[in-house]
Amino acid sequence: MNNKKILRSLPLALAIMCSNSAMAGISLYDENGTSFSVDGHFNAFYTYQDSEDKVADTSTTTSRVRMGFLPNYIGFNVAKETGDLTLGGRSSFWVSINDSNQDGDATKTDSMIDVRQFYATVDGDFGQVLFGKDFGIYGRSNIFNDELLMGVGFAPATTSNTTFGNITTGYPYANPTAQITYRTPVTNGMQLAVGILDPNTTGSASDQSNSARFESELTYSVDYDGVAVKAWVGGALGDSNTAGVDAKGISYGAQVAAAGFALTASGFNQEGISSVFASNTLAASDEADGYLVQGSYSFGANKAVLSYGQTENKAAGASVTTQDSLTGAALFHNVNDNLKLVAEYTIHETDNGVIETSQTDTFAVGATLSW
Repeated sequence: MNNKKILRSLPLALAIMCSNSAMAGISLYDENGTSFSVDGHFNAFYTYQDSEDKVADTSTTTSRVRMGFLPNYIGFNVAKETGDLTLGGRSSFWVSINDSNQDGDATKTDSMIDVRQFYATVDGDFGQVLFGKDFGIYGRSNIFNDELLMGVGFAPATTSNTTFGNITTGYPYANPTAQITYRTPVTNGMQLAVGILDPNTTGSASDQSNSARFESELTYSVDYDGVAVKAWVGGALGDSNTAGVDAKGISYGAQVAAAGFALTASGFNQEGISSVFASNTLAASDEADGYLVQGSYSFGANKAVLSYGQTENKAAGASVTTQDSLTGAALFHNVNDNLKLVAEYTIHETDNGVIETSQTDTFAVGATLSW
């Protein structure tokens, strides 16, 4: 796994707020049926890590100040009422605070400005059509409902941008992709999203003529006398014409919350799709599956979280299954509606199918500021 390349591409939206449409944010203009607003997110963590190579029987310790799973970003939203339609759009721009650690950067000022969202929406009685660049549909709810989303998660010591959260230890990343997506109106708590997405392969440049990727997700949300229930199931289909790989995957999950307690479980099973980037069709029919189980309890301004996730990978034609897992505990404290303090401890373990090869213990403490 090329961690440097992966981390340069991982920035993820402040998921709950940016999942389907423009969030409210701070209103800058709202007159005559036209509105314009801005939202943003900032975070930084101190991390201390003890990493053990169990094959070489060596260990190293690392201290850093770095971003967590969510990068720092600013987003702009526009909406206009026109007849029976609401026309909208969102653009969001993401930056790194760890630019001094960019390898090969002589100036040390490369802030990695990425445009992760740049899309338009058309809403009406029929539902919503979104066209442009947004996060993928397949597997997105697995990430958006991760209780460690605002924390650190799996944090390779030397990477220069965001951490992994539970990517590679419970779910693949629904990375931003060009798409045309239709969402039905919410009916009895249910909503269906179906989309055609620009394909992406991990083969050579000549392997870019594969057919389009088709993704979908059905979500359900309801409140039964104070018991909040969410459930989702998603799928992806695609192929690589050059490599002859059929890509297919299913993602699923559920969350039940009541009286301050919440239990969340999600999983995925796929073939020919990268266990890192959910949009990527592989050059071989590798298999991957994983799950994430979390429990949390909210009390006053605090929330405590326990988490365990793992992903297993099996190369096409291989008999060996490798595994990455992450065990974590975190405490979140809301100073107010915008400022959050975070303390987290995780244990990341890798297994090559025969023996456990490495273990990294990470302690992280930091703050996030959102509006």
